[in-house]
Amino acid sequence: MRLGPLALATLLLPLGACSSIAEAVKGPQLAPVGYPAALVPREQTILPMAPSRGAEPGPASANSLWRTGAREFFADQRASKVGDILTVLITIDDSAKTTNQTTTSRQSDITAGVPHLLGLESSLGKILPKAFDPANALGTNSKTDQSGSGAITRAEKINLTIAAVVSAVLPNGNLVIQGTQEVRTNNDLRQLTVAGIVRPEDISSANTINHTQIAEARIYYGGRGDLARVQKTPAGQALAEKFWPF
Repeated sequence: MRLGPLALATLLLPLGACSSIAEAVKGPQLAPVGYPAALVPREQTILPMAPSRGAEPGPASANSLWRTGAREFFADQRASKVGDILTVLITIDDSAKTTNQTTTSRQSDITAGVPHLLGLESSLGKILPKAFDPANALGTNSKTDQSGSGAITRAEKINLTIAAVVSAVLPNGNLVIQGTQEVRTNNDLRQLTVAGIVRPEDISSANTINHTQIAEARIYYGGRGDLARVQKTPAGQALAEKFWPF
């Protein structure tokens, strides 16, 4: 038996209500850790470890530059493969100000007369009121004034750091990255999410990248909990304001 959209929504509504009630009582819960976080659903390919060649090297001597258990010595340590981690530096300090003002004025006067109308102008005087003057048969005037003004002032300042995971490597070598960070303080949860596409050559030697170098960047900074619930407009009021025609 297939359920319609309305019936399915009716069945799922109590589940959403239970989740909201549980969050209101116990506070917001941290999301389970993913690898990488499920921001862009895709199947991850896990490559098998390369077989070891020969016996493991013995411990280095005291005067050796090679440390036992260290990773590649001369290879590039920047993120380049699926599963690698890099640090995203988010420094947003933007401001915008727009001011618009419009003033229009229009005035028109129209005067029309019928001094000669096939010799019937004298007959019109008998039909129309006595004050009819063929030379000033029609006269109109109109005047329209309109003025408007608007101003927008916006400022944003964010300074955050987050570690992201390489979730895919595009055919041209660009990397798809995504990462989520959650911090819970008492009954409030702060969440930071970043996703996008980066070029390997833009990654610094310290394995970091600025948010301005991320294409198709999706950055979300928000949270949920007691404070967020108090600051949020109630659902009933939001619906009333959205559809109220006056």
